[in-house]
Amino acid sequence: MDARPEVPTRDAIDSAHARIAPHVRTTPVLRPGAGAFGVEADLTLKLELLQHTGSFKPRGAFNKLLTSSVPEAGVVAASGGNFGLAVAYACRRLGYQAEIFVPSTSPLTKIDRVRAEGATVHVIEGLYDDASEAARARQSETGALGMHPFDQPEVVAGQGTIGIELSRQVPEADTVLVSCGGGGLVGGIAAWFRKDVRVVAVEPEGSRCLDAALAAGEPTDVTVDSIAADSLGARRVGSIAFETARTYVERVALVPDAAIGTAQRALWRELRLVAEPGGAAALAALMHGAYAPARDERVVVLVCGANGDPADAIG
Repeated sequence: MDARPEVPTRDAIDSAHARIAPHVRTTPVLRPGAGAFGVEADLTLKLELLQHTGSFKPRGAFNKLLTSSVPEAGVVAASGGNFGLAVAYACRRLGYQAEIFVPSTSPLTKIDRVRAEGATVHVIEGLYDDASEAARARQSETGALGMHPFDQPEVVAGQGTIGIELSRQVPEADTVLVSCGGGGLVGGIAAWFRKDVRVVAVEPEGSRCLDAALAAGEPTDVTVDSIAADSLGARRVGSIAFETARTYVERVALVPDAAIGTAQRALWRELRLVAEPGGAAALAALMHGAYAPARDERVVVLVCGANGDPADAIG
């Protein structure tokens, strides 16, 4: 029987925070307050879409690279776009070669930006898991360092450094809503808070690998059909995220694509923030009522990505 994957410790996340500090931004919070976006509860937005490369992903990418021995063959990774961009960005700054495998369903804007960071890009027909299979084959062939966007301990610990920032920026928070694709982000944040703060994962109705895994009692494959599939489109949740979520995630809130689009347009209309669909999903859970906070609940929403088509976000 396979051993259970290790949930990152607070010490591991704290070490990651110190390690990556010279390479990432401490992203700001914005407090639109009670009543904003039609939500009665006191609301704070964590603007991780202002991170380098437009998403939270450089945190995990830098932590993995800075704790690994990188061979001459460099680095291989698969990504719907954001992790590939983060790996390319981190490799360029640390002096490593990067090969990134992306699915054909990824937006061209993301693919072009990965190339602009100097990485070699391979576009694979299909979804993220198809690109991941091709990346594994290439890594075996070349001996490069393989990097996984959501199921490596160092990557999950790196994403968990957002929890440290929130503990300092919003110490009074009761609940944090986090978009979930493969689960590295929500797994890292939940591993930091460990029920001291309620963590709610948010998934699209058409891409719900964590919700399905919790219902089945183990990671299981799901179909993927969502406007957020390029960032929240894993067929199977990561083993680390599943192990973390079964203990430390309060619940999963599911949102329809229409609600995600509404949240994108609301962020632009109210705050002039351009969020990609995956980056707006957590706010969609509040606006759509998939998560209904108490009137006196202090809620943080993570706005975690900005790498979509601005025309879609502005509507």
